[in-house]
Amino acid sequence: MQSALTFFYNMTASIGFANYGIAIILLTIAIKALLYPLTVKQVKSMKAMQDIQPKMKELQEKYKGNPEKLNKELANLYKDAGVNPLAGCLPLLVQMPFLIAIFFAIRDYQYAQLPPSFLWLTDLAQPDPTYVLPVLSALTTYIQQKQTTTEMTQQNKMMLIFMPIFIGYISLTFPAGLVLYWVVSNAFQIGQQWFMYRNNASVTREEAR
Repeated sequence: MQSALTFFYNMTASIGFANYGIAIILLTIAIKALLYPLTVKQVKSMKAMQDIQPKMKELQEKYKGNPEKLNKELANLYKDAGVNPLAGCLPLLVQMPFLIAIFFAIRDYQYAQLPPSFLWLTDLAQPDPTYVLPVLSALTTYIQQKQTTTEMTQQNKMMLIFMPIFIGYISLTFPAGLVLYWVVSNAFQIGQQWFMYRNNASVTREEAR
């Protein structure tokens, strides 16, 4: 990942505008594009699970005193709907090594251009003193979660509030370059999910006709 970041930095230098901030953005877009097939699989699985939530609730109410029968009926529901409840988790597990690698790559990166500045950031190796990036990290995390949360259970409501606050808090001490990656990655993911949900909605409307 550090070699990839150096590659993109050299690319910006070759066009006469050497900048590590742009290099991080290009690296983020490249990673998201590489993982796009997994993202599609994950979002489709999440959407399918959301679609059968009403039927799952009915079964849970109907067989709440009979867990064995409930499990059997849920398995039949998954089979009839063509849904694998683990399908949404597996792509995320595959993406984890990339996320861990980029975390350490940017955190420990030895910048050739010192200090590595970008826009209002005077040093990408240090936390953002203006708190703009931490706020953006919290905001984009909230939007991304909100986008994929359809059922507002008490647990989902807590996560919708807790996770953005937690991400924003830890972003206060992380290098600005790392938080920049997180914000761009979230923004890209939000765009991808909006596009996929929009396409699914269009297909559903066409099928209804």
